[in-house]
Amino acid sequence: MSRIDEQMVNSIRVLSMDMIEKANSGHPGLPMGAAPMAFSLWKNHLKFNPEHPTWFNRDRFVLSAGHGSAMLYSLLHLFGYDLPMSELKNFRQTGSKTPGHPEFGHTVGVDATTGPLGQGFAMGVGMAMAEAHLGAKFNQPGFPVVDHNTYVLCGDGCLMEGISYEAASLAGHLKLGKLVVLYDSNDISLDGDLNESFSEDIELRFRAAGWQTLRVDDGNDLDALDAAIHLAKTEKSRPTLIEVKTVIGYGSPGKAGKSAAHGSPLGEKELKLAKEAYDWQMPPFELPKTVENQKEFYHSKGRASESSWLRTFNAYKQKYPALAESLQQLMDDNLDADWDAELPVFDENADKPVATREVSGIVLQELEKKLPNLFGGAADLASSNKTNLKASERFAPGNYAAKNISFGVREFAMGAAVNGMTLHGGVQAFGATFFVFSDYLRSAIRSAALMGIPSTFIMTHDSIAVGEDGPTHEPIEHLASFRAMPGLHVIRPADGNETVEAYRFAFTQKEQPTMLVLSRQNLPILPNSAAKAKNGLAKGAYILADSPLNKLDIILLASGSEVHLMTAVRDNLAKKGFGARVVSMPSFDLFDKQSPEYKESILPKAVKKRFAAEMGASYGWHKYLGDAGEILAIDSFGMSGPGDELAERFGFTVENLTELALKQL
Repeated sequence: MSRIDEQMVNSIRVLSMDMIEKANSGHPGLPMGAAPMAFSLWKNHLKFNPEHPTWFNRDRFVLSAGHGSAMLYSLLHLFGYDLPMSELKNFRQTGSKTPGHPEFGHTVGVDATTGPLGQGFAMGVGMAMAEAHLGAKFNQPGFPVVDHNTYVLCGDGCLMEGISYEAASLAGHLKLGKLVVLYDSNDISLDGDLNESFSEDIELRFRAAGWQTLRVDDGNDLDALDAAIHLAKTEKSRPTLIEVKTVIGYGSPGKAGKSAAHGSPLGEKELKLAKEAYDWQMPPFELPKTVENQKEFYHSKGRASESSWLRTFNAYKQKYPALAESLQQLMDDNLDADWDAELPVFDENADKPVATREVSGIVLQELEKKLPNLFGGAADLASSNKTNLKASERFAPGNYAAKNISFGVREFAMGAAVNGMTLHGGVQAFGATFFVFSDYLRSAIRSAALMGIPSTFIMTHDSIAVGEDGPTHEPIEHLASFRAMPGLHVIRPADGNETVEAYRFAFTQKEQPTMLVLSRQNLPILPNSAAKAKNGLAKGAYILADSPLNKLDIILLASGSEVHLMTAVRDNLAKKGFGARVVSMPSFDLFDKQSPEYKESILPKAVKKRFAAEMGASYGWHKYLGDAGEILAIDSFGMSGPGDELAERFGFTVENLTELALKQL
C-alpha cells in the first residue's frame, strides 16, 4: 500500500470516527473495517463526476448497510463532492446534510436512501435492470451510450434479511453482469458474534442463485480488492458477490472484532488508541495536505469521464438522431405533449360495467404505444393484475429491451427493484400485485415515499369482493394504513374514467410515489364521470352527483366500488323527500392538500349529516364525517364466498345503505 493510499484509507476511517464521536451517536465499526474496499472501488473503478453528481452514465453506488453512513459522507468529501467539512462536523444533527442514514435527494452523491437492511441491495438490482434495459434499447455498435455498473456495499444484516434472497435470486436469473456486490463479512452483528444467529455458506447460496462469487481474505489488502473488482467487471453474464473478510472496528485495541464497535461511539480513550494504531497525527476533522490535494485529481478525472461520454453521445446523435432524441427525452424525464391523447373515455350509456383492473390493463396497452420508458411487471400475477404489455416481450437475458418484467413471487424485492429503477432514471417503473400482499412490500413503498420518487404501485383485488379466496386474500386494514403513510398518493378509482385519470395523474408525478387500488369486480360507468373525474380526481374528492332537490340534507361519501351504490342511495332518498349529494373520494391525501375553500365547497360545514361506505376498515374516515356522520365499514376480517354474497352479508347493498341513511336522517 502506497503512502497516499494509506492516508486516504485512514482518512475515511478517522473522519468517520470523528463524526461519530462529536455526535456521540453512530456506527464506527463498519467504516473502520470496510474503508479499504470502499476506497479501492472509488479510486480505481467507480465512474463518477463530483462536479455533476447526477450524470446519467455514472456508475451507481449504494451503501445498503446504511448505518455506515459516516463512511459514505467521508468518501463524498474526500473524492471532491460538495459536502464540506462543516457538514461532516454536523453529523446526525438537525438539518445537516449528513443524517444518520443516507437520504436520497438530501445529500449530494447519495444514490438511494438506505437503512432498512437489504433494501439497498434490492434497489441495486433494480438499477442494474434499468441499465440493462436502456442499454439494450439504445446502444449501437461502437456507441455504448448507456454503459455503467451498479455497485452495492452490504453487510451481514442485509444478507440475513429475506429481501436479499428474493433480489439475489432475481438478479441471478436475469444474469445482470453489471451488478457487483461488496460484502463486508466481519462475523459480527449488533447483538454479538454472528454465529449466534447466522451460519450459512453465503458463497454457496449466491452460486446457487447464479452469481459469480469471489473472496478476499484480508480486507486491508488493496491489491487483492482491486483484482477482485477487476474480475467482477470482466464477468458479463453473471452478477458478482465479493465476500471481503474484514475486522469490525479495525484499529481499535479494545473494540476491534467485537459487537461493541458496531453501534456506539468508541469513546475518547479508545478513539485516541485507534488513531495511534493508524499513526494518525492530525487534529479532529483535519486532513493531510496530500489528501486534500487529491480532490482536484478526482474533479479532473470526473470531468474527463463525462467529457468522453459526451463526445460519444454527440457522435451518436449524428448517426442515430431518432434514438438520441428519444434517449435524451428519457434522461430529461420528459413526456411527449400528446402522451395521453389516446387514453379511453367511457360512456355510462354505451359502455358496460368493467372492473377497474381491466381498465388499468386497457390504459397500459395504450400507454405502451406512447411511453418508450414504460417498464414493469407483476409478482407472478400479471394475468390477474392485467399488467402484461401485449405489444412487448419478456425482459430476459438476450432480450433486455423488452418491457415486461416477470418478478416472480418476490413482492418485497419487486417493490425495492421498482424503486431502484426509478432512482436510476430513464424508465417509468411500475410493479403490481394483489392489494392484500401490499404488506409484503410495505417497507419498499415507505422507502419510495421517504425518497420522494415517482414509483408506481398497482394493487388489484381491493376488497372482500375478491370473494371465494377468503379472508387471507381480502384486504381490510390496508387502505387505512397506506392512507396514513406520509408522502404516498393512494388512489382508489370508482369507475373506468376515474381509473384513466388516476394513471394520467400518476405518470406526471415527479416527487411522490402513487398507489393505484383497483377492483376485481365489474363496476358501472358513473354518470358524467368522464368530465367530472377529469377535473376532480386530482383534487382527491369531487361532487359526482349533487342533490336533485332544492336542498341538501345529507352528504354521501365513498371511494372505489362503493360509489355507484351511493348514487342509487341518492335516488332512493330523493323519492323520500331528502336531498343527498354524492361525493366520490378516490384519494384522501390529495383532498387534504386542497384549499379550505375547495374543501368547504365539497363538504360544507353546515351539512352535519354525512354517511360513508367502504368495504374496508373505518379508520381515517371520521375526519370527513364529523361528529354527526356515520359509516358502514368492515372492522373485521372477511370470509370465503362469492363476492356479491359477501357484499350483501356485510351490508353493502343499495337497500341496506338506503335504510342506514334514512335512520340517520
